[in-house]
Amino acid sequence: MHDLSFGLHAECTYRAVRYVLMGGLQVNPEKLRLLVTQEMPFGKYKGRLIADLPGHYLNWFAREGFPKGELGGLLALMQEIDHNGLGALLDPLRTRPRQSFKDKG
Repeated sequence: MHDLSFGLHAECTYRAVRYVLMGGLQVNPEKLRLLVTQEMPFGKYKGRLIADLPGHYLNWFAREGFPKGELGGLLALMQEIDHNGLGALLDPLRTRPRQSFKDKG
């Protein structure tokens, strides 16, 4: 953590920009927009924004295999973002508030 008083959001943004600039993540801006607008179409988290899927669920796909097609690519991208602690990178793109990680019950 830096000794500057950037605040948490600024620190996350700093880490995200540094990570992207170092070549850790190649991102199409349209794909980022889809993460905060497209909902999960099936499963336990059906209806939840891809950007709001819990890390353990994304990690399960990373271990077991992502679905084919665009959905699989979006889930893989979100898993990479989540795994590297870069979720705040998506906050400026959001049009609706972040959903809780509490499981639907």
